[in-house]
Amino acid sequence: MFSVHCHNKVDIQSLIIFSFAKKSMARYKLTLEYDGTKFRGWQYQPNQPTVMGRIMEACDIALNTSKFELYGSGRTDAGVHAIAQVAHLEVNTQLPPKVIKLQINDQLPSAINILHVEKVGSQFHARHDAVARSYVYQIATRRTAFGKNNCWWIKDKLNISAMENAAEIMQGFNDYSSFGSSEDEEASTKVDVHWVRIYEIENSIIIHVVGSHFLWKMVRRMVGVLVEVGRGNIAIDQVKKMFTSFSSIPAKVTAPPSGLYLERVYYAGEEIAEEPVWIMNLFKIS
Repeated sequence: MFSVHCHNKVDIQSLIIFSFAKKSMARYKLTLEYDGTKFRGWQYQPNQPTVMGRIMEACDIALNTSKFELYGSGRTDAGVHAIAQVAHLEVNTQLPPKVIKLQINDQLPSAINILHVEKVGSQFHARHDAVARSYVYQIATRRTAFGKNNCWWIKDKLNISAMENAAEIMQGFNDYSSFGSSEDEEASTKVDVHWVRIYEIENSIIIHVVGSHFLWKMVRRMVGVLVEVGRGNIAIDQVKKMFTSFSSIPAKVTAPPSGLYLERVYYAGEEIAEEPVWIMNLFKIS
């Protein structure tokens, strides 16, 4: 955010003012949705269109101050979407949460929408306090005019039963280094994946993944492996070996970002939803 260094009487006075301002700052939990198609991911990058960057610009105007802290629950890749991303905003304002939501939304592009603003304690941290996260991946089994940027169209017939067998292997507390990236921020590659479930209805396939946290590109690589299993290109034994020794296969079959959605971020006391959110039901035409 910003800092003050004390060197003389003037600086001491500034420090007192700063301390008072810091104490008067409030923290808010923001829940938001976005279509990630035109963004270079969540994380702020200079001179690049990012979700976080656009929200920072909106806050600057809506709240009439550049002195605030914005921190997300985690980053999403370029092209990845969010149904309910969470961030915390710390700022000195007297505006009620409902007005903060309205004023920030007024400054945001249509691809980003603040769903809810809630005042929280000063210790709440969007990322560090999260206990679980869920993702959904949307696959279309037919061509669709609506889903190019929001799903992955797969022409091949997929063996759902084989994919479900592979999904079971991916569950549990394991080393997911084969599915991570060398650029990942996480210190450990061990992740507790609660479940990987596959749902099929008409021309849609949804892959629902819930876990403690995820490595960068991990979910997309899990989906890519599942699809290749469904195509018959990867055997179940190969999937098992990905958890006993490093494999470069997942990186080679990484699923496109268009079908991936950060579904929800969970905090202590919140019950994890068993059923996934359906993005679109691509019904069959007889």
